[in-house]
Parts: sequence; C-alpha cells; structure tokens
Amino acid sequence: MASGSAFRVIATEGAARCGVLTTPHGPVETPAFMPVGTRGAVKALLARDLEDLGAAIILANTYHLHLRPGEALIGRAGGLHRFMGWTRALLTDSGGYQAYSLGSRRTITPDGIRFRSHLDGTPHLLTPESAVEIQAALGSDVAMALDECLGSPATFEAARTSMRRSLDWARRSRARFLALQAEAGAGPSPTRTNPGQAQFGIVQGGVFPALRAESAAETVAIGFDAYAIGGLSVGEPTETMYAIVEQTAPRLPADRPRYLMGTGTPEDLFACVERGIDLFDCVLPTRNARNGQLFTSAGRLNIKNARYAEDPRPPDESCGCYTCRHASRAYLRHLFLSGEIAAATLNTLHNVHFYLDTMRRIRDALVFGSFRNLKASFEQSFNPPSA
Repeated sequence: MASGSAFRVIATEGAARCGVLTTPHGPVETPAFMPVGTRGAVKALLARDLEDLGAAIILANTYHLHLRPGEALIGRAGGLHRFMGWTRALLTDSGGYQAYSLGSRRTITPDGIRFRSHLDGTPHLLTPESAVEIQAALGSDVAMALDECLGSPATFEAARTSMRRSLDWARRSRARFLALQAEAGAGPSPTRTNPGQAQFGIVQGGVFPALRAESAAETVAIGFDAYAIGGLSVGEPTETMYAIVEQTAPRLPADRPRYLMGTGTPEDLFACVERGIDLFDCVLPTRNARNGQLFTSAGRLNIKNARYAEDPRPPDESCGCYTCRHASRAYLRHLFLSGEIAAATLNTLHNVHFYLDTMRRIRDALVFGSFRNLKASFEQSFNPPSA
C-alpha cells in the first residue's frame, strides 16, 4: 500500500477476516464501521464524543467540502484533520455517489460529473483528476477514485456503459494520484496535506456478476492501494446485494482491505463481514437517531412511541453507552417530542456506540473463532421470530 499505510490479516473464519489497517493517523482494527461526517462533522457529535466511543476512522464527503468551505481553504489550514480537530484516520469519498444522488442537478459525461451546486446553483465539473486534487488538499488517509454510482434497476447495457466509464475514470484517477505524488515530493503543502494518503479503486457493474467480474479484474490491474465495492444499497433487493458481495470480494486481493460503500443495517454488517468485507460506512445510525429510532440488542426501538412515555428503563439494558447509563426511555421520548437538540445527541451517541460495539464484538469473535455463533445469537435477539 501507499507509504504510511499497510494492512495485515490476523484471523479468519471462512471468508470473514479480522485485521489491522495502518494509516498515517493511527491503526484501524477491521472489520470497522466508519461514522459519516459529511461536511467534516458527524451530525450531533463532537470529535471528543467519537474518540470516547472508540471510532478509529470516519468518512467525509468530497463534494460537500469542495462546495463549502472549499479545499483550498482547508489546505491552507493544514488539511481536514487539523481543520476539524480530528487526530485519527479519515476517508474521503470522491463525489461519485453524487452521480446517483443529485438526480436532475447533474449530468454524466465522459469528462466527469457536471452539476449545479445545491447551495447556489453555480455550475461545477468534477473530473477524475479534480477529485484526486481536492482529496489531496483535504489530506484524508484514504482517498477514493471517482466512479459513477448507478441506481437500480438498470439494464445490462446501462450497467456496462457505466462500469466502463468508471474504469476509464479509475485509470485517470490513478494516473493523477501518482503524478501528484511525484510532483509534491515527501513533504506536505496546501495542495497535498497528507503525503501518506492511500487511494482505493472502486468496482462497479450493477447487479450483473459478469460485469462485476470484469470490473474487479480491470480495477485490480490498475494497481490501487486497496479496493471498494460500490453501486450497491441503491434499490436492489438485499439478497441480490449479498450475492454480488459474495461473488466480488474473493476477486479482490486478499492482502488489501475491502470496503463496501454505503452499507448498511446491523444485519448487513454481519452478512457482509461473513462474505469478506473489512470496511463499512452508512448514515443509518446517525440519521435514524435524529428521527427517533434506536438500535438495541433486542432490535429497533422507536422512542417516539406513546408506550415509552413513562418507561424508566434505558434504551438498552445491556448497553454501557453514556445514553443508556444516564437517560430513560421516557426522558428520551420527552426530548424528542420537545424538539430538544439533546435528543439528537443522546440518540446518536447510543446508535454510533451500538454500531462500533457490534464491530468490536465481531472482531473479538473472529479472533476466538466464534463469529458464526455470534452471528446466530445476534440474529435471534435482534430479529426474534414471531410468537
């Protein structure tokens, strides 16, 4: 991998792996979940909270930070780590997801993604080269190559066209990344604030195994530091997603981390770790927290329900997070219905703790060879069978 980065697998159980990703800002034990800090902050939480929760790596969004405050400003501040006061690892996406999410505000061309800012309507062109340059100024530990994230359903021909475009962009992304390394030398600068930055390539191909195989082979041949599986969790059935992950993960180098982008639910974490995935990100724990849904060892809990109005119990009696040690369901319901900011903070603290603690338990189980038992126990308690 890139200078300053390394990956080591320390235990396996079937296709599932436990390992350590070394970055310029510290080690990341895998499998790992990355809380999403789109604009340089995980909603409702401070960097201090994330450190206390044990987050080793978080994710930020290239598109949003490019528009505001701009990568030049962040570069002059010494990079995103220093700008946001975060001392641990950072991954930045490339802006490729916006090819899917911006809808009518964007146009896909061979050059890149043309879009109008959601802030003021100004036109922008995000190219494979500019995505690399933006992320170099941000100084993340992991930078993603620009890709096209195609929604589902899509025809085979549409998926093939999109996949081939992503491969072309991948080659251009890698070339620009390597050129920047050669141009900048060893030291940091406002345009390259983390000389040890690694770059991940992204496998696309929709729900078509043949396209995924083609994309994986050609993306690996480009020679990225590590690899991600993109274009899933965009409307396809869950079992289809699992099948694509199961077919694709073994095609990626065993000595490099594998990142499943934008996934998922607690069930997805177990299912995709089982299929060989090492890194995850998803907005579910933070977004659902702000909407009053908590993830607990007994399943999902909607705190706004009237039956919790006088419930003195914590959200999860088996959880040791700050929220469960200090707040009752009744109090959390009151805060949520009152529109108090504290509701978002307390709910988010709990949900992010649940995700990170779930990953810790998965890692421990892999080390001790008991992952399958843990998965079966989780499935029984989180989604208990109907009486």
